[in-house]
Amino acid sequence: MTVSGPGTPEPRPATPGASSVEQLRKEGNELFKCGDYGGALAAYTQALGLDATPQDQAVLHRNRAACHLKLEDYDKAETEASKAIEKDGGDVKALYRRSQALEKLGRLDQAVLDLQRCVSLEPKNKVFQEALRNIGGQIQEKVRYMSSTDAKVEQMFQILLDPEEKGTEKKQKASQNLVVLAREDAGAEKIFRSNGVQLLQRLLDMGETDLMLAALRTLVGICSEHQSRTVATLSILGTRRVVSILGVESQAVSLAACHLLQVMFDALKEGVKKGFRGKEGAIIVDPARELKVLISNLLDLLTEVGVSGQGRDNALTLLIKAVPRKSLKDPNNSLTLWVIDQGLKKILEVGGSLQDPPGELAVTANSRMSASILLSKLFDDLKCDAERENFHRLCENYIKSWFEGQGLAGKLRAIQTVSCLLQGPCDAGNRALELSGVMESVIALCASEQEEEQLVAVEALIHAAGKAKRASFITANGVSLLKDLYKCSEKDSIRIRALVDKPSFVRARVKKLLAAGVVSAMVCMVKTESPVLTSSCRELLSRVFLALVEEVEDRGTVVAQGGGRALIPLALEGTDVGQTKAAQALAKLTITSNPEMTFPGERIYEVVRPLVSLLHLNCSGLQNFEALMALTNLAGISERLRQKILKEKAVPMIEGYMFEEHEMIRRAATECMCNLAMSKEVQDLFEAQGNDRLKLLVLYSGEDDELLQRAAAGGLAMLTSMRPTLCSRIPQVTTHWLEILQALLLSSNQELQHRGAVVVLNMVEASREIASTLMESEMMEILSVLAKGDHSPVTRAAAACLDKAVEYGLIQPNQDGE
Repeated sequence: MTVSGPGTPEPRPATPGASSVEQLRKEGNELFKCGDYGGALAAYTQALGLDATPQDQAVLHRNRAACHLKLEDYDKAETEASKAIEKDGGDVKALYRRSQALEKLGRLDQAVLDLQRCVSLEPKNKVFQEALRNIGGQIQEKVRYMSSTDAKVEQMFQILLDPEEKGTEKKQKASQNLVVLAREDAGAEKIFRSNGVQLLQRLLDMGETDLMLAALRTLVGICSEHQSRTVATLSILGTRRVVSILGVESQAVSLAACHLLQVMFDALKEGVKKGFRGKEGAIIVDPARELKVLISNLLDLLTEVGVSGQGRDNALTLLIKAVPRKSLKDPNNSLTLWVIDQGLKKILEVGGSLQDPPGELAVTANSRMSASILLSKLFDDLKCDAERENFHRLCENYIKSWFEGQGLAGKLRAIQTVSCLLQGPCDAGNRALELSGVMESVIALCASEQEEEQLVAVEALIHAAGKAKRASFITANGVSLLKDLYKCSEKDSIRIRALVDKPSFVRARVKKLLAAGVVSAMVCMVKTESPVLTSSCRELLSRVFLALVEEVEDRGTVVAQGGGRALIPLALEGTDVGQTKAAQALAKLTITSNPEMTFPGERIYEVVRPLVSLLHLNCSGLQNFEALMALTNLAGISERLRQKILKEKAVPMIEGYMFEEHEMIRRAATECMCNLAMSKEVQDLFEAQGNDRLKLLVLYSGEDDELLQRAAAGGLAMLTSMRPTLCSRIPQVTTHWLEILQALLLSSNQELQHRGAVVVLNMVEASREIASTLMESEMMEILSVLAKGDHSPVTRAAAACLDKAVEYGLIQPNQDGE
């Protein structure tokens, strides 16, 4: 028997009395041949629903396995092939198809058993023999990889845990290598089995920001899409300990902990769907229970004293993502009901907390809005009137508990909570407004002499005037009350809030200021260096400049009137806040305009230091992102600018952001690094032994984020062109290197195709051995197809690859000499 390929459904002699089954099977075979795998699958499924014999069922199941292989649904392909094998243990085609599915799923040890069985049944079948050789090679490569990483993992942890290595470059390299290693499942498994979670716990306990970030990012790799490792990690570290990291003061650490918890939620939720099974197929603790324990700890964190405002916001964000149903078609909203019963009061407590003056709970300007969104999501996830009535009752009881018998502080808390509800589930907010004494207190507080009390009342009026349906007094009089406050109040904060200034009004004022020549006036102030130009004055100028360059279309005007030149001294001298604001304004100008025109002559080199200052961890994510984008533009201009960036010691910080959880920051850092890779010093870093910089670029070239792929593949193309020695290291950094390159060449995006083709060409030209490996794979067929296209850069690169392979004697030209 000859097996022609992984997915060729075969005919079978007709069975008497089974004409309908046979007809549907033939119809499925025809659809399969035409490439309509979904249609073929439907025909085979329909045939299975009829009175098929066990032999018919075996054929239909293995044909369904062939369809799933073509559709790249390898879990279902394995399941269908297994069903065929249950009917007939000697079904060689079903065994072969299951081996292919298992190989794609990474379960090589199981795949080789099926292939060995195939070879024993058909010893002369060359397809089986070749497949067994290939998978044997993969297993050997995996064993080599795992054994080589044993020593690496141990060495990395020794460096990281050595108190003598504090703050050294060696320590930074070890932490980055550990994170890169954990991104691959094999590396994550090796770290996990090397007592890695306990060692990472020690890094977390050391309390150093850099080490905590490295530990959290490594744990992300360990837990990603792996249910049993996630449960084990929570058991070792303690769910309470993991959640508590959210509450630290460092925003970067809190955000990294948030990312880890999101990955853990995803792994546990997938386990709930699959019936307590992760992708590794092991039976584990009930993930639904672990999920509730995690959520319970997040709810407790919301009302803990000492937790940072950023940490509280991150906890709310996680609850928003993890609790409500993804689709209303899912009938099970039990998790939402459980959270409402266990944690609604805690969510309301955050929503009712005041930022200024600071209360018992630290909150940010975003905390109440985050609480409102969560409340709204929970309310929308309720299915019936009884559930909604329970929600209303709990909200009203909470508000009453603060309103009655708690004095003025209690009333302020209650009104703030009503505002939170009006911003979220406004039906609940409207009902709360009707509670006895609430509206009267709002009106009375508007006349208070205390600024914070007036602000709380004004906020309630703003939200009530916009959303109240039943409170007719507010609907009719709310706006006029706000107008009176604006006219009569002597406090600017009250007047500004009562004005409810719309962004469109702010933009209109900016336009008027620009038209009046405000930039020229400020430029003169900076130039004259008068005694009036104090640090505080500089900060105010920086703030105004930042507001003026907010809109892209206004930046040309600012540049034309000398704003770019004036911003440089403001970014180098003054208060920390003022320098940061000026640096951010510089970044915005550098991103959207030609830097050489905006900062002519030597001034362009003065821009680098302020931009690098925005990379520090104490700056916001937006500032980090804009600085990276601006530095990317500068790094692409000249070698002298790249040298200036290197001199300012920006490379370690840029490398750090390549591991950032936020995809836009990670992408911007990768783009910046790829532009810097034109410098010899950066190429030396990639070529140096004992680091995983190259591996990270290869892995990023296979990510789902197309823009990140483009940046990483561009970097690979650049580095392999300038340093051919790196070409031989690509196959060593990850076992997935070949499929990553193939995916680039098969991409529908021509830029990705071109960058992938350049990398492959560089590898082919670098070594006959690498070229041989490439030509023995499906890469040769892909290159052959691409080489026949129009005269595009991709076609030329693909043709050059094949020409070089012919020169090596690895392939023969066809009869036309092509």
